[in-house]
Amino acid sequence: MATCEHLSQTGDPAAKTPEGCEECLAHGGRWVHLRRCLECGHIGCCDSSPAKHATAHFQETGHAVMQSYERGENWRWCFVDSQMG
Repeated sequence: MATCEHLSQTGDPAAKTPEGCEECLAHGGRWVHLRRCLECGHIGCCDSSPAKHATAHFQETGHAVMQSYERGENWRWCFVDSQMG
């Protein structure tokens, strides 16, 4: 399967909140794993987390590609094409 155009056109922005999920930190929530938006650097929690802030960020902004923000992981996910890169 060919790589989608979103995965091949990602940036590498600095994490806005390197210590954790931006919304969970602001509201006292908790997360399981973290994801970094490769368009703006937003850090959100994964879909296994109660609030699913990474997916919510995509739905609110249309920023298509998130990257795992977990140590030792280097995969990316495109929400638009449901494809991993």
